Amino acid sequence: MNFRRSGSRRDNMEINVTSMIDVLLILLIFFILTTTFSHQSNLKITLPQAHGEGEAPPKPLEVAIDAVGNYFVNEKPVINTQLATLRKAIETEAGGNREQPIVISADRETPHQSVIRALDAASQLGLTHITFAAEGLEEEQ
Repeated sequence: MNFRRSGSRRDNMEINVTSMIDVLLILLIFFILTTTFSHQSNLKITLPQAHGEGEAPPKPLEVAIDAVGNYFVNEKPVINTQLATLRKAIETEAGGNREQPIVISADRETPHQSVIRALDAASQLGLTHITFAAEGLEEEQ
């Protein structure tokens, strides 16, 4: 069994380099474009100087809710737990400042309705910067 072809004729093997040239051209274009973009981002800007201090952010208004559902606005007790009373107390302490941040500190045993009532009172007054106070969790081992 002779598996060789007769004679010394060899087939000419070709490597198609068309796709490799396409990839190299795309890389070349990519690098050319990225180097021109880097020149535009190297702008030197000298900012003007000013003598003055920026406005200090307002001290947050604290609404505390105890385990029973009683409210305290900036550590002052609210007469009762009704929405109108709480809204009036928050409005008095905020002083008409609609940008006043509010921190709601509720006891973990506080009824959910009490927290919702505090959020409702703040939203009715147009106060939108509301955060909740919480303690950090201890790592369990």
